[in-house]
Amino acid sequence: MTIAARINATFVSAALVLTLLLTAFTAFREYHIARERTVDAALAEIRSHPDLQLAIYNRDAPRLRTLMAGFLEIPAVASAITRDGLGELLAKVEGPGGSEALQPPFSALRGDLSTVDTGLTAFDAQMNPEGNGLWTAWTGDGLPLYLTVPVFTAVNPAQQGLVAYDFFLAPADPAANSSLRVIGYMQVAISRERLLEGIGPVIQRLFYGCLVLIVLCGAGTALATRRITRDLSRLAQLADEVASGKVEKPLEIKASGEIRDIAAVLNSVIGGFTSLQREKDVGQRLLSMKVDERTSQLSRRDEELTRATQEISATQTRLQRLAYYDSLTTLPNRRLFTEQLDLLLGLNHRNGHTLALLFFNMDNFKRINDSLGHRAGDQVLQEVAKRLSLKVRGSDSVGHNVDAGESIDVSRLGGDEFTVVLNQLDSIESAIKVGQRLLDEVERPMTIDGQELVVSPSIGVAIAPRDGADVEALLRAAGIAMHHAKESVRDKIRLYSSDMIAVGGRLELESDLRKAVERGELVLHYQPQINTLTGAVIGAEALLRWMHPEHGAIPPSQFIPVAEEIGVIGQLGDWVLAEVCRQLKAFDELGLKLPKVAINISAFQFTERFTQRVQAILQEVDLPASRLELGLSEGTLVDDDGTARQILADLKAAGMYLSVDDFGTGHAPLSYLGRYVVDEIKIDRSFVQDCDRSESSARLVGAIIAMARSLELGIVAEGVEREEQYHFLIGKGAEILQGYLFSKPVPPEELQAMLAPWHFVEQLQAMKA
Repeated sequence: MTIAARINATFVSAALVLTLLLTAFTAFREYHIARERTVDAALAEIRSHPDLQLAIYNRDAPRLRTLMAGFLEIPAVASAITRDGLGELLAKVEGPGGSEALQPPFSALRGDLSTVDTGLTAFDAQMNPEGNGLWTAWTGDGLPLYLTVPVFTAVNPAQQGLVAYDFFLAPADPAANSSLRVIGYMQVAISRERLLEGIGPVIQRLFYGCLVLIVLCGAGTALATRRITRDLSRLAQLADEVASGKVEKPLEIKASGEIRDIAAVLNSVIGGFTSLQREKDVGQRLLSMKVDERTSQLSRRDEELTRATQEISATQTRLQRLAYYDSLTTLPNRRLFTEQLDLLLGLNHRNGHTLALLFFNMDNFKRINDSLGHRAGDQVLQEVAKRLSLKVRGSDSVGHNVDAGESIDVSRLGGDEFTVVLNQLDSIESAIKVGQRLLDEVERPMTIDGQELVVSPSIGVAIAPRDGADVEALLRAAGIAMHHAKESVRDKIRLYSSDMIAVGGRLELESDLRKAVERGELVLHYQPQINTLTGAVIGAEALLRWMHPEHGAIPPSQFIPVAEEIGVIGQLGDWVLAEVCRQLKAFDELGLKLPKVAINISAFQFTERFTQRVQAILQEVDLPASRLELGLSEGTLVDDDGTARQILADLKAAGMYLSVDDFGTGHAPLSYLGRYVVDEIKIDRSFVQDCDRSESSARLVGAIIAMARSLELGIVAEGVEREEQYHFLIGKGAEILQGYLFSKPVPPEELQAMLAPWHFVEQLQAMKA
């Protein structure tokens, strides 16, 4: 757009805006004047009829209509209504177009006005009050303005029998004039459409006059602007040509003043362009020579950079290998596993696929390190990694969904922990089948340093996104399932479920465990030991339970190792000793006979002060030492420094009953049985489980019983659950049995009924029969 065009457009726009503002102001003013003129005329008409009071008093409708005829002569009045003092309609007259479909109630017309005030109100189609200005008149529903005027009288309108003489005489009475009364109201409907029609000609004349003035001024402005900007436009066109290099000769412009000065500047620019072009040609030739020289240098530098890049790439590959792969097994480490699994979970989430994470942990791996050395332990881990990698099929893994160089089908997270990722599962059962196949492969015997070993893993399985949508949640779920698999004797593969107790919050668990005794969260359950010859309960094993306020019952296998690590096992052990002694004393006071209670002692409790602590508790409750049976693990007894032997001797001298708990599971030499003063061995439930089904288990249990007899040791068979096990053990000579066949571990209150004489006799007789 040219300068002239912009000036003209600006002028026209400003003139139109001013015209509209002037027109709007004039319309508002004219409408207001017309409305006030109409109101004043209506008030004057009311004051011109003093006999209006008498007509209202007599409720003379014909006379009222005659008096109101004058209102219709006012141009904008559409109708008039006379009402009595209570607002009741007495008479009505209407002009052309004065018929109204809607008639607002009198109370709405008066609103908040007092009885003596004059009101001017307006309503919309819904009978809601609105403004009475120009805007509502123009945009409204066409309803009129309502003027309500009180009609005053000097007489008392409530007085009966008044005549015209009274109304004409009353204004002359000063006392009456001092107290005027409202005898009725005049309601005048003022048509807003007629008011608008009345001011229309004035507005039109003003608007069209302004338009004519705008056209004349615009034409004059355009002529003046064109004359001023004609030379400027030519200069601008020539300046564009100079900038593009099309003009090489000086310009000749016949003008004066500023335009002549601008032309001189353009001529100097043209001269500068000519000299610049010559310098440019010289520079181009010099630049070409430099480019050739630099090209040769860059070629040599490129070769050097290529060699350096290759070296850096090789170094990066080695560093990446060290950062993302386990140096012992060459499997992906935790870092690569976490990054790739996070990527895979995102892809599966978008595509709606299912993924399984198998978490492997080797059972009793620490024992291999301690007994055979760390070198043998490393060889075991390498063999496990090799077997897992070879056994995981391509269809099981995630290799087809991530970079082949960064597959995490099998990973080592650290220590003896491995993971296997199964992608795009068709069913959860498929994950269990793969896990069982891997379990069988790992459990095959392996030869390490000429010694045959069998390693058994515990496997936890978690499904994404069901059990966790991110890496942390999925690992936590699989870890919880793996810990539950470790606790189970039969199920070495456990699928995570929401009802598993998640004690993965180690810090929280430690904090709560330190306060468990003082909060009263620990309880003891008792499992009776039955003499199958007499049916009597000859003892019971005390089993510790932690009733966590949030996680519910937490089994000892989860919190006892933590208690040993953080050093509170002594506090827990003291509480168990005191509680067992207190319960035995309570049974004695009730007249119930429970000869002894077995307590399992942790190796961390087995210190030089242990004997004094037990004796102090027994003295405190006045209980004989023979009522306590202390169960010791094989790991505690194989200590060769003489400390364990002395503590056992002291306990035996004090009169306590000593037993070897979970006999045969500690891989300890049998020679320790001859060195220590023990009274009894307990056959672990893992041996009892299959003694009636497996010939090897049967021979093993029979050998343990025969050995115990030859050493004159007592025997207790734990974990008896079926009658077939009962008959086998009885046949081999084991008389004291313990297990779910007779009772699960129960609170003391439930144990009381079992202490009654001959409680189990009927059950034993039925099984013998």
